[in-house]
Amino acid sequence: MKLIIINGPNLNLLGKREPEVYGADSFDMCFESLKNKFPAIELEYFQSNIEGELIDKLHEVGFSYDGIILNAAAYTHTSIGIGDAVKAIEAPVIEVHISNVHSREDFRHTSYIAANAKGVIFGFGLKSYELAVQSFL
Repeated sequence: MKLIIINGPNLNLLGKREPEVYGADSFDMCFESLKNKFPAIELEYFQSNIEGELIDKLHEVGFSYDGIILNAAAYTHTSIGIGDAVKAIEAPVIEVHISNVHSREDFRHTSYIAANAKGVIFGFGLKSYELAVQSFL
């Protein structure tokens, strides 16, 4: 099984950015842990702060991977383009968020991705990624 985690803007700062919201661990630590927990899965990772690069990556992998774990971060709530890209591809997408988006600002309650995703996982910290991987098993 081949899965990719695609992270959007500012998630490269995990471990440094708002640790009270996102925790103290870097995503690199999380990714290494996932690879160790799921050695039979071919797991890749991509991160960009640029909306178009995220769309390009969805197009690139969306017809050949078994699944995509997507944390589009703030673009979740603003990008019709990313939502349309998820709708256009064949690979199932799990939308992931580290924080409980419904306990935050009102604008974070809207997702342009969720309607076209296989599922949505949020509020479990970095464990949300592990739950997403398990959902493909």
